[in-house]
Amino acid sequence: MTEHNHEHDEEFITIVDEDGNEELYQILFTFDSDDFGKSYVLLYPAGTSEDDEVEIQAYAFKENEEGGAGDLLPIETDEEWDMVEEVLNTFLAEEEE
Repeated sequence: MTEHNHEHDEEFITIVDEDGNEELYQILFTFDSDDFGKSYVLLYPAGTSEDDEVEIQAYAFKENEEGGAGDLLPIETDEEWDMVEEVLNTFLAEEEE
């Protein structure tokens, strides 16, 4: 999926794909990585219940100069994916406790 733009609300992001289709996602959490010098956001489709199995999507995130909504960027390296998966697994393990 290619992100052309998105709108940042308090806990939701609307992603518009290359075909112009809009999908609403809820933000699971965001975090910063000093190692990669980026911020990351993890999302899942809005309107899913806790019992549903969902595909969590992850993006690098860059705020604009005003500190508001910026750009979602693809995660490009295996090292970044490994780090994001480790953070997600830690988050999920803490949620289960």
